[in-house]
Amino acid sequence: MTSDSRRLADFLATHRPFDSRLTERAVDCLVDTLGAIVFGATQPWSQATITHALRTGGGGPCSVIGADRSTTPAMAALANGGSAHAFELDDVHEEAINHPGAVVVPAALALAEELDASCAELLDAVVVGYEAMGRAGIAVGPASHMLSGFHPTSMSGVFGSAAAAGRLLGFDGERMNHAFGIAASLASGTMEFASSGGMAKRLHAGRAAEGGVTAALLAADGFEGADDGLAGRYGFCRVFTDEPRTELLTDRLGERWMIDEITIKPWAACSDIHPLIQATQELRAEHAIDPDRVATIEAWGPTKAAEQNSLDGSVSVMAAQYSAEWNIAAALLADPADPGTYAADRIAAHAVTTLQSRVRSVSPAPEFDATYAWKMGGRVRIELDDGTSYERTVHGQRGSMHDPFDSSDVDAKFAAVTGDGHGAAAVRDLIGGSARALALRLATVSAER
Repeated sequence: MTSDSRRLADFLATHRPFDSRLTERAVDCLVDTLGAIVFGATQPWSQATITHALRTGGGGPCSVIGADRSTTPAMAALANGGSAHAFELDDVHEEAINHPGAVVVPAALALAEELDASCAELLDAVVVGYEAMGRAGIAVGPASHMLSGFHPTSMSGVFGSAAAAGRLLGFDGERMNHAFGIAASLASGTMEFASSGGMAKRLHAGRAAEGGVTAALLAADGFEGADDGLAGRYGFCRVFTDEPRTELLTDRLGERWMIDEITIKPWAACSDIHPLIQATQELRAEHAIDPDRVATIEAWGPTKAAEQNSLDGSVSVMAAQYSAEWNIAAALLADPADPGTYAADRIAAHAVTTLQSRVRSVSPAPEFDATYAWKMGGRVRIELDDGTSYERTVHGQRGSMHDPFDSSDVDAKFAAVTGDGHGAAAVRDLIGGSARALALRLATVSAER
């Protein structure tokens, strides 16, 4: 009997060609992720990861964005994946609660550069990687998975990077499935950063990218993985959750595509609280709210946001990007679309900490739990010092598949985060050629920052 893991592997290894809609979406995801890598490479935690990758990886042909040296595919995937996830700018598959771009694109770019593949082959690998990572993410029962303490990006990410790498390596279904079986043993990453801080979350996408590349390269050398690494009795989807949905690994393959369901972030914060940011911004704009007159604020969201995103955002950049209270305050005072809003020297400013303290509660609401995480929702109520109150609900935020970005929005974001007004156009021009030329262009953009 063919396992669910093998059925998925067969499809991802052999499906051709991809619909032009999928490849166009892959281009947008590629441009968006490359912008996140360029920006993220400047962060101190990324520099530490880059230093480690270059020190331990040895020589190789694969570009590390933000460095003047290249390295092996696995170490380039680690470094660039860490940079992609470094500042909460990377895309999201909401239902899977994971960040495919930050894992899949660095892995695919590294292998494509080593193999001197075309960008057309790179885009195929991106579609395949998003599909594998998204399906692993939804099949593991993502809400239960995350609330149990596992970080979905680093856990399900290894399957996305393994699939992207395997596609570029020309795997058949059997070899792809071996890569999945190996990757299942490399899945790791906890949510403790949401409780006691640290930099570990910044590493998670890079570690998943590295793990998947390693799994694929081992499979290419004849190493064999479990036959049902995803859905078996002790497979990924059963071990790391109380609510497995293994049927989703293969449900509507070829009809439902994960890359169609991607959220491209307008704000450098956890996407679970984006509806709260948007609701606050809309209230501010509509009613010209004076932050000094705000008496209290109440907010509602899914249980996950109430439990894991309710924290003091002034203690670190990571906390600021994860905190519902802090982001509501910041949306009344600044522009969350500017990554500088989350700069270390701004997150503890008196105005924002004072306003954060006026967020009385972040409560779970059944209406948002009912659609979590396929469709994110949130509600904000702001009461002024004279008793006037304003309320706004957002259910399906800007940038999500429910209110999506188009290519011009993606290009504008790339320009904003890289400081290169023509960079997105240059990247899109290069997508007609080789992946190596694209990687070298990104290294140049990063060096110019």
